[in-house]
Amino acid sequence: MPHLFDRYTIRGVTLRNRIVVSPMCEYSSEDGFANDWHFVHLGSRAVGGAGLVLTEAAAVTPNGRISPQDLGVWSEKHFEPLARLNHFMAGQGAVPGIQLAHAGRKASTHRAFPGEPTGEVKPENGGWQVVAPSAIPFSKAYPQPKELTLAEIADLRAAFVIAAARSYEAGFRVIELHAAHGYLFHEFLSPLSNRRTDQYGGSFENRIRILTETAAEVRAKLPDGAVLFVRLSATDWVPGGWDAEQTVELARKLKTCGVDLIDVSTAGNVEKAEIPVGPGYQTPFAEKVRREAGIATSAVGLITDPAQADHILRTGQADLVMLARELLRDPYWPLHAAQALGHATTWPAQYLRAAPKGSTAHAAL
Repeated sequence: MPHLFDRYTIRGVTLRNRIVVSPMCEYSSEDGFANDWHFVHLGSRAVGGAGLVLTEAAAVTPNGRISPQDLGVWSEKHFEPLARLNHFMAGQGAVPGIQLAHAGRKASTHRAFPGEPTGEVKPENGGWQVVAPSAIPFSKAYPQPKELTLAEIADLRAAFVIAAARSYEAGFRVIELHAAHGYLFHEFLSPLSNRRTDQYGGSFENRIRILTETAAEVRAKLPDGAVLFVRLSATDWVPGGWDAEQTVELARKLKTCGVDLIDVSTAGNVEKAEIPVGPGYQTPFAEKVRREAGIATSAVGLITDPAQADHILRTGQADLVMLARELLRDPYWPLHAAQALGHATTWPAQYLRAAPKGSTAHAAL
């Protein structure tokens, strides 16, 4: 079985190892634009040896942002600083990836910074009218959403397609659709947040329709060499909600739409859910989807130890591992993990003087 530092090739795109920087909101943009913070934050993880570096959730429309400080990609100009970042990351041997998103009913909220307000950002304070499959707010502290019309749904699908095409042109080689954590696509999937009576609500086939349509349209627009991921929450952790069996069936259908890998997470669509959090607690869902849907998966969620990450791959539970908070604590985790596991890996040429004996320099992709 593969190990953490084996290469991974998908649609002709080769990752130097199986370590992925998971999307992590930074709440540091102005009008959606990436800036020096994003360059240093994401560039550091490329220097640190990750195989794939994914941006935070990038909103495909202004009203799709979680907060007013979210990254956005609703215009061509948004890609100018991102293209520069991608050039740098590829030069360090990392594959650049982007997560495209719409926050749905969880939009127009304050950023999650200590000491700042929480809950809804009112329109008079820079917020906006939020939209969702149904007019059901996430919680009392969140905005009251407006139910999307069929025309608005079509416009949103088109926004994802346009953003995906522009992403590839800007140098992103992996495109991920965010359909997890209680954001727009997830809201359509779960019967707890989707009470529609038209072709986008009710039955399983109807609830998954917006995501399968979008995935197929994005795939058709992208070159064959572009890699397409979808992040799913495998369960709402609430009876009667979205669950693992539905996730497996959706993954099968997404595979026929041209999706290459399912990024398996959980939760986010219910304010108060009992979640058994612990090391690798979401990994069994990645294994289930991989085995039963016959599609590649990534595992994410409290993966912190090199041996733990390596074990996930060697036992066939997933094809890639995504790290988030551990990579905030240590941008050079891949380099340190290689030392811990006794694997040779490359270092930045500028840092070779501090590398283990026999190390070589990163090669640009």
